[in-house]
Amino acid sequence: MEKVKEKRTNLNVPAMFELQATTFVHQFVARDPRWKMRLGSIILFVAFCSFTAYYVYEPIPEEIEERWKLMLTNSFFRSLSHLADISELLGLKDYMGVMYFITLLEKIAPVSDEHVKVTEENFDGVEVVLYQPKHRGSDTDLRRAIIYLHGGGWCLGSSRMSPYDLLARKVVTELDAVVLSVEYRLAPAHHFPIPYEDVYRVVKHFLQKGVLAQYYVHPGRIAVSGDSAGGNLAAAVTQQLRREPSQQIQLKAQALLYPVLQALDLYTPSYQQNQYMPILPRTLMVRFWSEYFTSDKAFFRAMMANTHNNPESSSLLKFVNWSAFLPETYHRKYNYSAPAVTEGAAAMDGPSRSLADPRASPLLVPDAALRSLPKAYILTCEYDVLRDDGIMYATRLRAAGVEVTHEHYDTGFHGALMFTVWPTDFLIARRMTDNYIKWLKENL
Repeated sequence: MEKVKEKRTNLNVPAMFELQATTFVHQFVARDPRWKMRLGSIILFVAFCSFTAYYVYEPIPEEIEERWKLMLTNSFFRSLSHLADISELLGLKDYMGVMYFITLLEKIAPVSDEHVKVTEENFDGVEVVLYQPKHRGSDTDLRRAIIYLHGGGWCLGSSRMSPYDLLARKVVTELDAVVLSVEYRLAPAHHFPIPYEDVYRVVKHFLQKGVLAQYYVHPGRIAVSGDSAGGNLAAAVTQQLRREPSQQIQLKAQALLYPVLQALDLYTPSYQQNQYMPILPRTLMVRFWSEYFTSDKAFFRAMMANTHNNPESSSLLKFVNWSAFLPETYHRKYNYSAPAVTEGAAAMDGPSRSLADPRASPLLVPDAALRSLPKAYILTCEYDVLRDDGIMYATRLRAAGVEVTHEHYDTGFHGALMFTVWPTDFLIARRMTDNYIKWLKENL
């Protein structure tokens, strides 16, 4: 009986302690009413911290470096995206208009420094930012040149953003090269093909003997490069130039950094695996594609469901059949299923007609159009919805006989190379930048 009694007494210890603690707090607060306010503040603070931790935390793969920094960075992007959704729902400002705040936040006025001369010019009606080395050798020394096209889903971004400015200066100083950064017009104010046409005009203007001579550029050492949507534009312009027999000066190389290359199948393994990944979730990438073509929300909903293909575009699905062009290691648990096709005349109206245009989706060109393309550098990231676009393009280019350097980052995420400015500077961005410049140095 004594043992039973002792056990019951022990069972009541927590309850007794809780009663004593509560009594103590009540007595203390009764003596000093100011503690009521302080206690309320503490509770609010703890609640705020708990909510913030819950909102910031995301189930990011363990393999990614600096995971918490990425979570914090992405919490800003998500917050802005939620605000943009609300703004559009209330009719205050369209989604991309609010998201453009990211561009404004990092926009700077590019100025010359002791090593780099920076000028803002106009090439055939398009604004460009031109970076040149300040010091040069003899008048006979000719330089490399890189035409750079910024990312941002054709709707955001600017050549005047600080990460692009830093990258351009680094390329100029390390390669003794000229960098031409293009400020093409953006959707949704300027739908496809306007951004592409702006870039095409700049490249055609720059590839004139007289213009190259003005900037001391070697006509045989010119590359075009771009990240994300800029990679799309770079690939498309490279293909177009090779289709023009009258184009005397051609590009020597193309460097595509996690490029977006096709709009027919938005449910590849990488779109499925990374649909909720930071920086570029599937919903945002689909919205970028939709806004590039049209402001019609019905088309966005069709693209989200992967039911946006028409009879014309469906005939090109063979070029984006990931079961054929992706190495098996990237198939993972996913099985190929061809995207649905919308029949009828309505399917051929408006933006649907742009789906089959290789200027929008460079991955859609036949093999014969790939054979004459210049050597390529393609960077892909494991945790990126666009991973498979880049890998499929690398596979097809190699099969066509093009020299390809494919650099895949197992711990990479979309946009990583541009995270070079404090407080969102990532170690992986430095490695990517160094490897990218190394390739340019060796191949241009």
